[in-house]
Amino acid sequence: MKFPLTYALLALAMPAAVAQQPPGVPEMLQSLVSQQATHTAFTFDRDMLQAADGLMGIQNNALNSITVENYHYPQPAFYVPETMAALNAAYGAAGYKHLVEQHVDARDAAMPHGTLADLWLHNNGTQIDSIVVLLRTPRQMSVIDVTGSLRPLDLVHLSGHFGIPKVDPGAVMVPAPPGK
Repeated sequence: MKFPLTYALLALAMPAAVAQQPPGVPEMLQSLVSQQATHTAFTFDRDMLQAADGLMGIQNNALNSITVENYHYPQPAFYVPETMAALNAAYGAAGYKHLVEQHVDARDAAMPHGTLADLWLHNNGTQIDSIVVLLRTPRQMSVIDVTGSLRPLDLVHLSGHFGIPKVDPGAVMVPAPPGK
């Protein structure tokens, strides 16, 4: 899945509160699908990222952490719409701006045929201090959480690394409608 930088810049224009992980998000992610999952996760902390300084073209002091979580399902997943709504509400209450793919109907959101992407951005002034990407497919869900002090251009440098989707100028993402 690919994201255009234009839509990330759009989110920067909206004010937000200080970034923090919303309460209850880990539990919501685990209950987003109504079946058991195999779960794996890893985190690159600030020291690990500084050791890889320059690898992605981002200043060594810009990133605090990158966490990647993967959920694998034995059967095609049904993503519970009420839990997804609660997840969106939790991020919204914490000051995140939600971007979604355009032209995704309710049926495909609950039982995707391909990859669906949701992106939450949290700003601190003109800097992005947290990015959360949720990728959902029929048999896998991935959550990528990036924290630090990022410039919009840093999104381009991060794309294509650590499971973060490659930026594509042709993709269309839009701010989520109210309540989504």
